Amino acid sequence: MGQYATVNGLRTYYETLGEGDPLVLLHGGGVTADSWYAQLPFLAQYFTVYAPERRGHGRTPDVEGPVTTDLMADDTAAFLETLGTGPAHLVGWSAGGTVALRLALRRPDLVRTLTLISTALSRDASTPADLALVHGPDTEALAALFRPQYEPLSPDGPGHFPVVFAKWLRMWREEPDVELSALAGLLMPVLVMQGDHDGLRVEYSAAAVAALPDARLAVVPGTTHALPLEKPALVNQLLLDFLAPAG
Repeated sequence: MGQYATVNGLRTYYETLGEGDPLVLLHGGGVTADSWYAQLPFLAQYFTVYAPERRGHGRTPDVEGPVTTDLMADDTAAFLETLGTGPAHLVGWSAGGTVALRLALRRPDLVRTLTLISTALSRDASTPADLALVHGPDTEALAALFRPQYEPLSPDGPGHFPVVFAKWLRMWREEPDVELSALAGLLMPVLVMQGDHDGLRVEYSAAAVAALPDARLAVVPGTTHALPLEKPALVNQLLLDFLAPAG
């Protein structure tokens, strides 16, 4: 069910479903909570699931000024505090995983477990093809991917898309920049998941898991950066297997 909460002065849209311990689904960059359609109803059988849309995404308006992962991590912390969820299971996909990671580093008291799906911790984690998509001179293909998801829903109107896309592109080019050494302070259980044909190097994800005190790695066969949509049943079962012992 779609609802709104005022978070850091921002009218923030979120979906919520289910009963049980709180679980927060953080969508990827440039997309919306709708991208979790294969996970939200499944996980809601076991948890109270929240799927918020971050500033400038979906039904949540943009905010004047640049956008950073730290700002969105602060928004997410405020979202949890506003709803009074207490420590939650965080599941982040792509840029949503980067936001979840930043939140876990800044506010570990709010994070019960952390799942990072197709999440680059730094630019060193990305494949050359993925880097070229963001850093290349022609970004129209990237804009064309996100514009149809933005224009029908944004309260800022379809004409605002070039403004938010420029903000996203700057953020994606400058971030993420988390060093592997920083992961040693994350004491909560962590699941790192990616596709075997993702935009991330498997060896870097393995190095991240080795740097984390309590982590495991899942590489989903026959999938790309869109693995929760390509193999939803398998991804859902991996999530449940990881989360159930901590639930």
